[in-house]
Amino acid sequence: MNFTDLKLFIHLTQTKNFSKTAAQNYMSTSTLSRQIQRMEDEIGQALFLRDNRQVLLTETGEKFLTFAQQNWANWQQFKLQVRSDFEELSGELKLFCSVTAAYSHLPQILEKFRLRYPKVEIQLTTGDPALAVQMVQTQQADLALAGRPLNLPHSVEFQHIDNISLSLIMPRIACTATQLLQQDPIDWQKIPFILPVEGPARQRIDQWFRQQKIKHPNIYATVSGHEGIVSMVALGCGLAMLPDVVIKNSPMNSQVSSLSLDLPIEPFELGICVQKKALELPQIKAFWDMLENTNIV
Repeated sequence: MNFTDLKLFIHLTQTKNFSKTAAQNYMSTSTLSRQIQRMEDEIGQALFLRDNRQVLLTETGEKFLTFAQQNWANWQQFKLQVRSDFEELSGELKLFCSVTAAYSHLPQILEKFRLRYPKVEIQLTTGDPALAVQMVQTQQADLALAGRPLNLPHSVEFQHIDNISLSLIMPRIACTATQLLQQDPIDWQKIPFILPVEGPARQRIDQWFRQQKIKHPNIYATVSGHEGIVSMVALGCGLAMLPDVVIKNSPMNSQVSSLSLDLPIEPFELGICVQKKALELPQIKAFWDMLENTNIV
């Protein structure tokens, strides 16, 4: 077994798809399957449960994932350490952020970093921002743009880059939600809401529910991520409380309106998070130092 095997194994645990991992590593699916089978034979246990629909880790696979991630990180660090001090910084840097952050905040950060360290390879993954801290904790990302959680894990460092304001938005078309909003007084218990599954935006609307004494809100749907919620509001499914940057950058923003609220919504902090122990890696430390010494926003 070699380090390339570890990298392929880690990649497969992230995609959960043999075809995707094979294509992204420039090999055939059968070649990847043989390499995984060779690893399983060497370990003496199955690493994956697989059928035509899904690929899941076995209990042994879960244990081996921790081993593989640690040793792959150690290998990357070792390669950097043995290089000459005069050699230009290089290596991999795995970033995670939401789709919106990928064009609202990340470009100006990456522009500064790329100018200083052009040989560092950036691997960007986008997804639900509520998963950002978890992506860093599980080593699926080196750094992630995240809303600061109420309870930041002790193993994670957070660097503030911006304050994110939020608005309560409604559809502009006639629908059940807009009809209920015309009542005086408004019965908030009856109005349908579309909520993020988790994360800072969900925490803010839960706080607003408490302020409005809405004990049992009418939840039309819960959605992972933010971008899809704007579309659902525009279609008349209900109301939603979302970051203004998401609303502004949505192609559906002309089809929703912000509601005027008596109590302002408390913004949340947006920043970069990283595992403290990962700051020992030169490319991650370089990125972190740039954040601390540069006014990003």
